[in-house]
Amino acid sequence: MSLIELRDIRFAYPGHGEVLKGASMALGDGERLAVTGHNGAGKSTLLRMMVGLLKPSSGEVHAFGERRMTEVDFGPVRRGAGLVFQDPDDQLFCPTVAEDIAFGPLNLGQSRDEAMAQVEQVLTLLDLRYLRDRITHKLSGGEKRLVSLAAVLAMSPQVLLLDEPTNALDEENEERLVDILQSLPQAMVLISHDPHFRRKIATRELRMQDGVLVAPDGKCRHTSTGA
Repeated sequence: MSLIELRDIRFAYPGHGEVLKGASMALGDGERLAVTGHNGAGKSTLLRMMVGLLKPSSGEVHAFGERRMTEVDFGPVRRGAGLVFQDPDDQLFCPTVAEDIAFGPLNLGQSRDEAMAQVEQVLTLLDLRYLRDRITHKLSGGEKRLVSLAAVLAMSPQVLLLDEPTNALDEENEERLVDILQSLPQAMVLISHDPHFRRKIATRELRMQDGVLVAPDGKCRHTSTGA
C-alpha cells in the first residue's frame, strides 16, 4: 500500500491556466522520491495538494490508506506527513527556537513536559542545542531552515515533504542535512534543483513536465517502485 498517492490531479490558480494537468504519483514505505522541474512547473503545488492545503479541481488524493477530500479528512494526514516549506518564515512564528519546535507536539495534545522532551530530543538529533533559546527571527537563513526541519521532526511524522531543503544552506550545513536525512527512517518527497543533493538522498526521481509527472526516460509513472 502506498503512503501517499495522487491520481490524475488537475489544478489551476484563480486567473491562470492549469498548473497540474493530470499529475499522478505514489510514495511507497521507505522510499525517497525526488521531484524536479523548472520554476513554476507545479512542484510546490504538488506538496501542498498532498496535505490538503490546496484542493484539486479533479482527481483523487489518497493518504495512509484512505481517500482524503475534506478538511476533516486531512487532519490525520498533516500529523502523519510533515511539510517543510521552501521559505522558513512561512513556518516559524514563535519567539524562540524551543517554542517553535514545541508548537507542533503541544497541538497534538502532548503535555508541556512531553513537548519539551521532544524539543531536547530533536535538537540533540540535529546537533542544534546551541540554538535552543535563540530568538527565531534573528537566525540566519540556513539556521531557520534546520529549525524548520526540527519543528516537523518533533511531531514524529511517517512522511517528510521537503521543498528545496538546501536553500540558504552553506556547504557545512548542507552536508549536515544530508547526514541527517540519510539517517532518518521516514519516507520522503523532496523538491530540489540540486542534482548532487538528489543523488545523495533520493531512491527515485520524477520530473514535473507540462503538468504531469514523468520518469527520467520521459514516460509517465503512476505508481512507486515500492508499492
